[in-house]
Amino acid sequence: MLKGSGAVISASTGHLVSANTAIAVMTILFVVYGVAGGLSAAIITDFIQGILTIFFSFALLPLIMKAVGGFEGIRKAVGYSEILSLVAPSDIGWFYISIISLNAMVGIVTQPHTMSNCGAGKTELEGRVGFMGGALLKRLCTIPWCLTGLAAIVYFAGSDIHPDKVFGAVAGDFLPKLVPGMLGLFLAGLLASVMSSCDVFMVSSSALFTENIYRRFRRSKTAGHYILVARITSIVVVGGGVLFAYWLPGVVQGLEMFWKISSMMGIAFWLGLFWRRTTVAGAWAATITAFVIWWLTTRTLFISLLAQVPLASQLRFVTGQGNDMATYLPWQMVFYLTGGTAAGIIVSVLTKPVAKDKLDVFYALIRTPVQPSEIVKTPCTLPEGAQVPQRRKLLPETNLEIPVPSRTSVIGFLVGWACVVVIVGTVYLLTRW
Repeated sequence: MLKGSGAVISASTGHLVSANTAIAVMTILFVVYGVAGGLSAAIITDFIQGILTIFFSFALLPLIMKAVGGFEGIRKAVGYSEILSLVAPSDIGWFYISIISLNAMVGIVTQPHTMSNCGAGKTELEGRVGFMGGALLKRLCTIPWCLTGLAAIVYFAGSDIHPDKVFGAVAGDFLPKLVPGMLGLFLAGLLASVMSSCDVFMVSSSALFTENIYRRFRRSKTAGHYILVARITSIVVVGGGVLFAYWLPGVVQGLEMFWKISSMMGIAFWLGLFWRRTTVAGAWAATITAFVIWWLTTRTLFISLLAQVPLASQLRFVTGQGNDMATYLPWQMVFYLTGGTAAGIIVSVLTKPVAKDKLDVFYALIRTPVQPSEIVKTPCTLPEGAQVPQRRKLLPETNLEIPVPSRTSVIGFLVGWACVVVIVGTVYLLTRW
């Protein structure tokens, strides 16, 4: 996030502000108010930046589309119709999209702020609608981002511009002509957007460390002591993030790495959620095996052997030629997701099961709905007087904890897919104009 926003700020200001300077300034700002205000400060900035993000996501599109002559102008300038296709057979086809989507579903649960987001609602339905609605709203915003980038291919034709800086360059060219001060508001919105995301990661990560690691070794300390530890941890987490941002060669590489790390950690989460037989050793095995397989798929020897497998060219196991050969990203994900899952299952079967009373408490927490105004005095325990409902399972005589979907779940699932169809259909129809 820091890497991408730094590139946008640098480009939109005509490189008057360097990307590295922008990263440093943003970091200082969100660390100061994040450490001082915690999650409350993050919520306030999230609310403000959300409105600005939606506005500027759509504001640039009509300006640049008019400048390039709309979709007809794009077709004439580019000269081939595949540029407006929803899939690109040579690079981003249906296989790529399907595997990336599966990988995202596995990994979304391990992002540090996901559980707090889902648990922030006062009721179960608020958590469901809020999380899915927010995700769909962001997907909606990707439509103007994508089309703006498409138009930029024509607008910047013949120019030497780095892809990471295209959006910022578009903003720098068009917004000052629209209304005086609009570029400044755009930059303020961008800063708020990035900082509000970074501060949530910072607060959530420091809380996870303090509550789940530090407190286990240093019990019976005061609340003020743990808050101090969390604040110190926040600075350490951010320091690591800043170093990572300076080290990354580009935004796309960072995004792909983010996809991989979160999903490799997500395997153990899903195994434990749906299979009672998952053990601690199995969870470690799943995660470590996935990381090892990821590492292997980046080695030259493995890539060379993979390229020699029968049907390798037809299945496109490898991309590039010579020294630029690499394991095709979707296949890399298939390898580590499959290997990690298999390792988790095998090791869990071969090791001692988790105590039944612990498992019963865990699954009782999962299937007991949150009640309005309930008070939980101790984490991971049910409130006094809570009634644990009997949950119907699809396979009741097994260790699989897969529930029979409720009416609310089915309706929500169908509504979500209907929204997906509308979003994809909208893009399809727009590109056919």
